Amino acid sequence: MNVPATGDAPVETRIHRSGEDRGEYHREMTEQVTVVVVDDHPFFRDGVRRALQDSGRIRVVGEAADGRAGLDMIRQMRPDVAVVDHQMPELTGTDLAHALARDGGETRVLMLSAVVDAPVVYRALQEGARGYLSKESGRDDIVAAVLAVAKGSTVMPPDLAAALVGEIHANAAKDSITLSERESQVLHGFARGQSIPQIAAEHFIAASTVKTHTQRLYEKLGVSDRAAAVAEGMRRKLID
Repeated sequence: MNVPATGDAPVETRIHRSGEDRGEYHREMTEQVTVVVVDDHPFFRDGVRRALQDSGRIRVVGEAADGRAGLDMIRQMRPDVAVVDHQMPELTGTDLAHALARDGGETRVLMLSAVVDAPVVYRALQEGARGYLSKESGRDDIVAAVLAVAKGSTVMPPDLAAALVGEIHANAAKDSITLSERESQVLHGFARGQSIPQIAAEHFIAASTVKTHTQRLYEKLGVSDRAAAVAEGMRRKLID
């Protein structure tokens, strides 16, 4: 929206609703998408609120100036969409998205941030955000994104989507490992509840050899015990 950056704003929250009872409010505004805006820059936050409400299809039911206050408000108001900055005091937008995803609520998070680095965008989506836009986006684009996210779509501008390709490949490479035949035998033995001597006897090798392959297996999986190795092996689909 090309709103100039400002310094850190004092923490504030605002609740906008037409009546004391939120159920009454929802009955009155059933055709509108309800939104909470969370951003620590008051001028930008006000600009977003005006853009959304001027559309006639969106009702901003609350505003917050930091991540913690925003999370509390979203839990209280349960809007359809939360429009959230990334860098904020108390909680980042990504932390907020993660908390809401853990809650299992129905509010969908649209990140609207000046930070558009691929790793940041990737993590935000991994943690539960349903869309990510640059703060340079136009008013119409922001309105369209809110409406799309409210309907269940994931929103990502083409330039950000292209930048994410490399990040996705990089993370896939980090998550991809190859076990040797012996390491795989050890992992499958652990999954069946076998001890090191039992694995050694089954494959006609020394227990010391099994211990060596066990250590290498732990290093590849990033774990330190058998139970964790089995759990990580299952997560990575290394165990049949």
